[in-house]
Amino acid sequence: MKNRCPWAEAELQHHYHDTEWGVPSHDDRHLFEMLILEGAQAGLSWSTILQKRENYRRAFANFDARKVARFDAKKRAALMLDAGIVRNRLKIESAVLNARAFLATQQEFGSFDRYIWTFVGGAPLQHNLTATARIPVSTPESDAMSQDLKKRGFKFVGTTICYAFMQATGMVNDHLVTCPRHKACARLR
Repeated sequence: MKNRCPWAEAELQHHYHDTEWGVPSHDDRHLFEMLILEGAQAGLSWSTILQKRENYRRAFANFDARKVARFDAKKRAALMLDAGIVRNRLKIESAVLNARAFLATQQEFGSFDRYIWTFVGGAPLQHNLTATARIPVSTPESDAMSQDLKKRGFKFVGTTICYAFMQATGMVNDHLVTCPRHKACARLR
C-alpha cells in the first residue's frame, strides 16, 4: 500500500495496519483481546505482540473472558512457562483480573462495548494528522478511560495503554491523512 502510516514497517504490521488498526470495533470478544494485548505490550514493541498474537489466542482461550476469569493458580503457573507469550507474572495475573472486571462491566452495562464507547461519545474521534510526531500518546479521553477502568479493578490500563487501545479498536482514527486507511476508517463512523 502506497503512503501507509510509517509505523507499519514489517509485513505482519502491514496486514494489521491495513485491515484492523483504526477500524471501529463493537465486538466484546475483540475489545477484550485488544485490552489484554495492549496491556501485554507495555514496555515492548507492538510487533513483538503481533508475532505472539496467535499464541495469545491459544493460551487465553481465544480471549473468552468467562474462561480467562476462571484461570486458577495452576493455569497461571503454566502460562509462566509458555514461551509463546510474554512471560510476565504481573501481566498474566492482570489478564485474569481484567477478565473478571470485564465481565462485571458487561453485566452492569449490557456489553463492554456500550460502556467503553462512552469515552468518545459513541463515535470515533477523527484526527487529521500529517506527521507521526503529532500522534498523541494520551488524551483527556484516555485519561478518563484509564481512571474509570482502574476504579473498576482493571490492571495495566494506564492512559498510554488506553490510548493505544482506542487507536487499535477504532475509537480514534490516527491514520495519517496521507494514508489511504485514514479515509477508509473515517467512512466507518
